[in-house]
This record gives sequence, C-alpha cells and structure tokens, in this order.
Amino acid sequence: MDDLISSLPDEILFRIFSSLPFESAAQTIFLSNRWRLLWETALVQHGTEEDVANAMSGFLANFDEKDPSKNTRKFRFHFCNGSVLLVIIARSGGLRLHFSTGKQEFPQQFGLQLELNHQNLASQPSPSSFYVKSLHLMSVTYLTNEVVSSIMTNFQILETLKITCCNFLQSLSIGSDTKLLSLTILDCPQLKSLHIRSYKLRTFRYRGPLPWFRPEYHFNLADSYLDSRQGPGYSSFSGRDFDSVLLTIKNVKVLTLCKWTFEELICPSLSTLLADFQFYNLEELWWIDNSNDGEALISFLKLCPSLQQLFVTIDPKSYFMKSSSKYSIRAGRNTQLHHLKLVKLDGFENQADEVLLAERIGKVVTTEPLILTSSDLICLRKFVEVSSNQPKQNSTDKMEEVAPQSCERNCSYKFVEVQDTRELHPKHVHMDL
Repeated sequence: MDDLISSLPDEILFRIFSSLPFESAAQTIFLSNRWRLLWETALVQHGTEEDVANAMSGFLANFDEKDPSKNTRKFRFHFCNGSVLLVIIARSGGLRLHFSTGKQEFPQQFGLQLELNHQNLASQPSPSSFYVKSLHLMSVTYLTNEVVSSIMTNFQILETLKITCCNFLQSLSIGSDTKLLSLTILDCPQLKSLHIRSYKLRTFRYRGPLPWFRPEYHFNLADSYLDSRQGPGYSSFSGRDFDSVLLTIKNVKVLTLCKWTFEELICPSLSTLLADFQFYNLEELWWIDNSNDGEALISFLKLCPSLQQLFVTIDPKSYFMKSSSKYSIRAGRNTQLHHLKLVKLDGFENQADEVLLAERIGKVVTTEPLILTSSDLICLRKFVEVSSNQPKQNSTDKMEEVAPQSCERNCSYKFVEVQDTRELHPKHVHMDL
C-alpha cells in the first residue's frame, strides 16, 4: 500500500505533528525516513502565550538521550502575533531558547525579572527528565518577556545563564539563592539597569554600554569580562556607583577592562577604599584603550602584583572622557610586577608606538616578558631589547630596527618576525566571546 501521507508537503506534516500528543508524535519516526528527518529537524506545535511554558515542559520531560524515540533536540512553538520560540537541546544539560517575533511596527523597551533556582518539590522533574544546567536566552522582546519569566521556574538546577541580542531590554533583575555560577550578557544595547542577587556567582561577562550595575551581594568573582568600550549606558554615572562592583571583581583571576571604566569609576572608588587596595589574584588582563599613551594602563598595572599575561587592544572608537587623566595618575604607585611573562599588543597605528609602550611596561616589571605584536593574522613579531653598542643585524635575519627610544639602561628595541607561529598566537579567553 502506498504511503500517501509521507508524500505530503512539509508544512502539512508539521501540522500533523503539532496535533498529536508528544509521545504519539515521537513514534512517527518509525513510519519512514521522511518522518524521521522531519522529526530530527524540529517538533512543531501551535498554541497561545499561556501554553508556552507547559509545551516546553512537556518537550523537556519527554526528552531522553538514551531513547531514540525521545531524543529530538529541536522544538518550535508558534504563538500569538507571529511569535516563535525555538528550543534547542545542547549537550551536557545545555538549552537554547531563541525568540523571534513577527513584524513589530512599534518596538517597545521592556524589563525582565528572572528568579532562578526556586525549589518547588511539587514540580520537581522526574528522573528521566532533561536537567537544564546551562540556559541561553536569545532575542527576547516586550512581546515575549512575560513568557520568559514564567518558564524560568522549570530550571531549578541552573548553573549558567547567557542572555544575548535583546535589543530593547532596558532593565534586568536576576535573583538566584542557590545554584547560579556564571552569568553572561552580550549585545543588549539599551540596557540601563542591572540588578544581580547571587551568593555563588563566579563568572560575570558583559559586553555593551555599561548599565547602572547593582550587585546585591559582594560575590567573589574569578572571571570578569567588562567590555564597555561603547561607554556608559546611562547619563548619571558617579564613581561611588561602582564601589560595590569593584568589591565583587577585586579577587578575579581573569579580567577584561576598558580604560575609561578604570579612570572614571574605579579610581574614584579607590579614594574611598583602603589605600593598599590591589587586584592580588589577577593573572590575565585584557586592556581596551582608545589611545596608545599608556598612562592609565601603567597606573592599573601597579595594582596587579600577580599579573602573568597582558593583552592590550587599541580601539580608536572606544569611549573616553578628557577629564579622566588626573585620577589614573594617583592609582597604584608602589607595586612592580614580578610575574609578567607575556604581553600581546594589537591595534597600534605604527611600530614606534608599540615600542614606546613596551618601554613603559619594561619600567614597572622585574622580569623580561615575551612581547608580541601583529599587524595582521599572519605576520607575528616579537620585541627584543639590544644594547646600543651591539652591531646591527643584516637583512637576512628578518630583523628591522625601530628608531631607538630613550632608555635609562642605554638600550634600544627591535622587533623580529617570528618564523614558527604555531604556538605564538596567544589569545585572551574573552576574545572569542
């Protein structure tokens, strides 16, 4: 007997999927290869906004990695006003929720309040259920923010939360009394207010205009990414606003920071804290600057006695304030760096500027770090310090001489093109975000 149903268009087959109970729809993979391919593409359902949480819960509850009939990783739910939720199950307890909406004639700003890890014994997942440890929210809008808040009760052991590309998100409040360890917020350009309540947060990563940031507890971060090169997210910034943030990042081992954040927010906070404040545990720093003068950077380095790796990126488009320099000069006057092993420079306009900064760094270190720079992704150069009475290398050594700079130790710098670069393209961990 011919299989007439399998020859129908995909849209009709998806409608059949959505009309069946979840377990019945899962059994269609045994009908033919066509059904199996459609099932692996996505399970599709239609409903109302009120149905979203239950539909997603049913999808997750029936997921079983070991059962071929229950291991569909994609679920697409269509609800009001052309809105669609795409649910993708990733490995190791990961879940991605990607919201898309129909054409919005008048997009609106909105706020999002997320309460995580509430222990509700009545709604505990069964042993066969999929346990969500990592959640990625994408493109939430004012049409879907209430849906997001309602479904968060399904994630009671959530450890990692990532929020990206929410273009009109204006305020965000996140509360977690138990499990949340890592929070990442990227590319939400209108975010102006951020409130975090978490006892155990260890990783915080943020990219975008810096909002008014209020951590409720001084959680000790180990990893902090603050790429705010677009400047402040609201107009009434005060140095005292950053006091609580500074206390949460003081023990980090890995840090990304913009110069303006240090000058405008950290330096004024230092004046209210203990005079010997330092980033004692910081080992790896990515410094984002708008210019190559290096004064603020050197001041900050003197606060980092344990620093081992330094990455400097010059971005002329990065935000800056002309009135800031007086603060950076006061910070960190006593410390020298005894552990610095690597310096990587990017974005400089010319080699002379690179040499000048290398010399300034050399004056605050007691080691001889490897200093690398690259004009592109292929050519990598390392700096070498040579005595002024050393004869010049000939051209076969692929060594060029930069105009000698003044140096108290009567030396000049040259750079050497590195031949074998397989192991000499170091990257800060935050550069791949």
